[in-house]
Amino acid sequence: MKLFDFDGTLVDSNGVWVEVDNTFLARRGLEATREYSETVGHSIFPIAARFTKDYYHLAESPEAIMAEWTELGRAAYAHQVGLKPGVRPYLDRCRRAGERMALFTACVPEFCRAAMERLGLTGDFEQVLYVQELGVEKRDPRAFSLALARLGERPEACTLYEDSPGVCRTAREAGLTVVGVYDPFYARHEAEMRAFCHRYIRSFTELL
Repeated sequence: MKLFDFDGTLVDSNGVWVEVDNTFLARRGLEATREYSETVGHSIFPIAARFTKDYYHLAESPEAIMAEWTELGRAAYAHQVGLKPGVRPYLDRCRRAGERMALFTACVPEFCRAAMERLGLTGDFEQVLYVQELGVEKRDPRAFSLALARLGERPEACTLYEDSPGVCRTAREAGLTVVGVYDPFYARHEAEMRAFCHRYIRSFTELL
């Protein structure tokens, strides 16, 4: 089975969250540090909100933080986020070949569904697994155990396409075949990802 990440892998959306973070923090006279950005970059909302509250010593509750992020991010997924180069023809080719495909994402479910519908992706995947609903971070090895259990698949039968170096490393350690996907958000990790991923691509056009 082919298992795809969403943000930064299939769609060009990581920049949205950089903008959301920057806007959220600027409203409070704060700036994002590299440590902060990389920690919350692929975290699920509840964990990222708690980290943000503690990291910046904010008075707001995690629920209030998540509500503000949702307000800032909703429009971008509904109207702006687009597919990365080569994604549509690659998914079409996999479907024609009878490949089983699933989505495994840390994206906010509401946002993911809106973007998938607009981009015509809803018919491509037999299952969409939201990390937020599993209750663990995607970098946590338990995330892959839970996801594969729901899919009824063994790790060695699955290939993950993912842009996050931390998630790629976790997936490899869990026994999946890993294809690292370039995204500007993680550009400085390219050499590292080339070293431990089974394959690394700059674009899905390389797979056509």
